Amino acid sequence: MHKKLTITIDEKVYKGLYATIGEGKISQFIENLVKPHVLHQDLAAAYQEMASDEEREHEAEIFSEGVIGDLNDAER
Repeated sequence: MHKKLTITIDEKVYKGLYATIGEGKISQFIENLVKPHVLHQDLAAAYQEMASDEEREHEAEIFSEGVIGDLNDAER
């Protein structure tokens, strides 16, 4: 369930949000920014959920192996 919230911000900030984020998307943008600061997520569950994403894990492995290769090349 969503609740309506009225906030007051500087006009320049509003215009920047409108221009950058777009009409009808500002609320979701602000919610995504605020959420990690007010909802205390169970980190163990979040890490488990990320680990169960096989495609994400595969991409992370490719990235980390590439970084390790870069470090080995830099030592030479």
